[in-house]
Amino acid sequence: MDLFSKVSRTAGKHSPLEEEIRKLPVPVSSVFLGKDGKIRPAEFRQTDMALVCKGHDRIALVFPKIISKGCGAILEAVASNESGGISGKRVAVLFSGGPAAGGHNVLAGLAAVLGTGNTLLGVRKGPGGLVKGDVFEIGRESIKSIINMGGFDFLGTDRTKIKTAEQFEMVKQSVVKNRLDGLVVVGGDDSNTNAAFIAEYLAKELIPCSVVGIPKTIDGDMAAGKYLPISFGFDTATKIYSELVGNLNQDAASAVKYYHFVKLMGRTASKITLEVALQTKPAIALISEEIAEKNMSLAQVVDYIVRIITLRRFKGINHGVILIPEGLVEFIPEMGRLIAELNKVLAEYEKDVADLPSVENKREFLLPHLSAQSAQLLASLPPDLQEMLILDRDDHGNVKVSQIETEKLLIDKIRYRLSEMKRHTDHFFGSEEGKIVATPGQIEDFKKVTLSTQSHFLGYEGRSSKPSRFDAAFTFQLGLAAGSLVLAGKTGYMAAITDFHKGGRVLALPLTGLVTAEMRKGKEEFVIEKSLVDLSSPSFEFYAKNRDKWAAEDCFSSPGAIQYWGPTSRQLPIIVALDRDYPGFDSFDMGEEKDVAGGE
Repeated sequence: MDLFSKVSRTAGKHSPLEEEIRKLPVPVSSVFLGKDGKIRPAEFRQTDMALVCKGHDRIALVFPKIISKGCGAILEAVASNESGGISGKRVAVLFSGGPAAGGHNVLAGLAAVLGTGNTLLGVRKGPGGLVKGDVFEIGRESIKSIINMGGFDFLGTDRTKIKTAEQFEMVKQSVVKNRLDGLVVVGGDDSNTNAAFIAEYLAKELIPCSVVGIPKTIDGDMAAGKYLPISFGFDTATKIYSELVGNLNQDAASAVKYYHFVKLMGRTASKITLEVALQTKPAIALISEEIAEKNMSLAQVVDYIVRIITLRRFKGINHGVILIPEGLVEFIPEMGRLIAELNKVLAEYEKDVADLPSVENKREFLLPHLSAQSAQLLASLPPDLQEMLILDRDDHGNVKVSQIETEKLLIDKIRYRLSEMKRHTDHFFGSEEGKIVATPGQIEDFKKVTLSTQSHFLGYEGRSSKPSRFDAAFTFQLGLAAGSLVLAGKTGYMAAITDFHKGGRVLALPLTGLVTAEMRKGKEEFVIEKSLVDLSSPSFEFYAKNRDKWAAEDCFSSPGAIQYWGPTSRQLPIIVALDRDYPGFDSFDMGEEKDVAGGE
């Protein structure tokens, strides 16, 4: 076969690599296997473990129906003793929010556990599609074509939040019209909050439809400690980012002149930044939660980076990689206070501000309504950042943090501080506390070197890849768990997998046990609480113990591309292995491997 024929053969189809990845087996926990070795639904038993939210009495008033059924108890999957299978059930699934690698394996897991006696339906374009009733049947051939593939493209997704009475009524109509016995919502904290509200509404309306959530977010902030160490998509995304950061580490050492400032996704939690730091050992990695804990100002963050850059210069190292969490600005306390004050004032004076013709007019209107410190800080920020803080808001009325070019803001302020240091060496160098100790020769060398920078934002690159072996296994199990919960008639739960190192333990977490109150648009709303980096966790403590060494020398690692075969193909997130005290991070075990692409 000539070259043109070989290229034509793959046109419009999967690549050769994808064809092979589709054939990879997926592990299946023993609770989903019958004596004949075939996949079957698990049963669920109540445990003595419970998830009780903060302000339980208040949450119970919002979700009385689903809380009264479970009372916060966690369920655990066990192998079924039933010889006959459940049939005739109709289960719909939708993707909600941003894409994440592994979504298609959720569908494959659902299809496998439902079997041929039940019907799997897909909802096009997320919650918005559910409101519109855009539902179709998913055939087994479709599942075979997407196993181990892609992000959310088979169904599509959107960010519609179902909150009005009219929207809930339309959801009810979709459920009734399509005769749904179950609805599976794949998403993050907001999406699973939506699932809890839908479950409560349907229960109140006496509609017998189980609503089950599945934890998805590359940020890793949809977690529940030992019950759910991480959400799906995180492992794939951090492996992709680690490859790119490793390449930049290598490039910086090769070109010997650039500092690469890399902003990484993670508006709230810095888990992506921590995981990538553990995999790549950069010169600097900022952890938002630590900065908030230490009450560091923007100037102090800049000084911290400048000190490391300066000490590296004394050793002849004028390059490196600096990792910055996407949501850093909100965690710098003074910036957080400013944003919180702006959120409140803009919610209160929304129409007044909207009627003003220019950003300057809006700023002048807002300044008297802010505290003196916040007003001074707002006035000191670059004009484009001021405009973004005042004008650009998301659907929840909050600042669009992902669009703030934090990496460029830091570069500008670091350049200015280095320039100050060259002009006023006596102020910055010396033996006094807070100053940098340096010889006259080191100071002269410091003054000769310029700062060469490159800025990057790694975000969308990590969301819709082919899933890592870990995420492929994780999501298939979540699909099996969610399908089993629906067939068992459970509602208001989120499927969860833990104990990734010893066969996988399958749990069902009450969604209401994860809910907390949060201020949005100046009003209190009930949402699932985000999981942040725990500064007392083994993963952070390991990073804190080693970062000075990584800052002082070029100790970087370059992990390379995701492996589907080979020594790192069985690797799980390092932060999970450290925090859960696994014996290693390079050999996950979630059960017996099955050829799911072949239809088993």
